[in-house]
Amino acid sequence: MPDRFLYEYAVLRIVPRVEREEFINVGVVLYCPSRGFLACHSAVDAHRLNALAPGTDPAEVEAYLDAFRLVCEGNRQCGSPIASLPAASRFRWLTATRSTVLQTSKVHPGFCEDPEETLKRLFQQQVK
Repeated sequence: MPDRFLYEYAVLRIVPRVEREEFINVGVVLYCPSRGFLACHSAVDAHRLNALAPGTDPAEVEAYLDAFRLVCEGNRQCGSPIASLPAASRFRWLTATRSTVLQTSKVHPGFCEDPEETLKRLFQQQVK
């Protein structure tokens, strides 16, 4: 039987008007400590975004997601000191509760054999 690894994930959400608490799922971030894996996948559906929040600029949303991805990857070139932290700390910071346009769901646990495949599957289930 293949090894199974504990992972945690959260769904990335765009909340155009925070006071209304309406959102669109746009990505997934997954952390698997025993595999040293921390990654995210995201995509913005401009039609869904326009239906929920007409006038919201998809390019601006993409910029938020790009910044999130760079911190997730630990890319120190992005200018955020958070990117220099260990993966566990970056994951906790990225998934912390906040009241901004880009938010995450609560963190959910699971077991997987391959974190990258699990991230792809969760993205398909939660976003597409």
